[in-house]
Amino acid sequence: MMKKEKEEKLFSLLQSYGSAAVALSGGVDSAVLLMAAVRTLGAKNVAAVTAVSELLPEGELEDAKRCASRAGVRLTLLPAKDLASSDVARNDERRCYYCKKRRFEMLALWAKEHGFGRVLDGTNADDAGDYRPGLAAIEELAPFVASPLKEARWTKPDIREAAKAWGVPVWSKPGAACLASRVEYGVELTGERLHAVEVAEDSLRRYIRGQLRVRCHGKLARIEIEPAEFDVFWQHREELENAVRRAGFTYVTLDLRGYRMGSQNEGLDMQP
Repeated sequence: MMKKEKEEKLFSLLQSYGSAAVALSGGVDSAVLLMAAVRTLGAKNVAAVTAVSELLPEGELEDAKRCASRAGVRLTLLPAKDLASSDVARNDERRCYYCKKRRFEMLALWAKEHGFGRVLDGTNADDAGDYRPGLAAIEELAPFVASPLKEARWTKPDIREAAKAWGVPVWSKPGAACLASRVEYGVELTGERLHAVEVAEDSLRRYIRGQLRVRCHGKLARIEIEPAEFDVFWQHREELENAVRRAGFTYVTLDLRGYRMGSQNEGLDMQP
């Protein structure tokens, strides 16, 4: 499908909804979806809604606020209380499903109460390439919860291009994921662990560019950065190691394979 066809398909889908509440995460996908919805439906027919809990890094929340402001819509923050759910907190391989299901049920209820025709999720056509049980939760809530970028076959490069052209503040931002994705399956999610990951990653970003993750394996932090940044890491190894330890980890290791999306899923039986 050509670029023009994809745009026409997306705008046609959005127009058919009449009004929509966009689940805004702070990343580029949902930010572009919000901008497209406003361009198609008008700001008065679009809401931006962000689910807030310990799973959302502070930086992502600030980016969501910037994107909503750029789109000209008010951002509504809904407390998700994810860790209050035992299904989420026990952190098994289905965690993302349980989390997405309860979050989007909450967003759907809010949208219906406020008269919006759909809840929109920023899943795109490239997202099928990783283990993402949360996608099943989105599909179960269809048609009220919709993923128009995916349906219109927008890929990540399509989204980046549109984001830059439309002046989306996070157009060049590296892909991100919730803090729970950093924690090894079977290790309980706690506010303390998630905060430790967030603080450790913030410390690394003072020197390290590009994609990075601090993967939590209990008291061990496994650092993933792009191989091009290895030399920078070793130049500041002692300072960075101490910073990660201060964040709450006893052991610190650098993963020599470098950053890769979804590395916590390695070794799983890859079923949704």
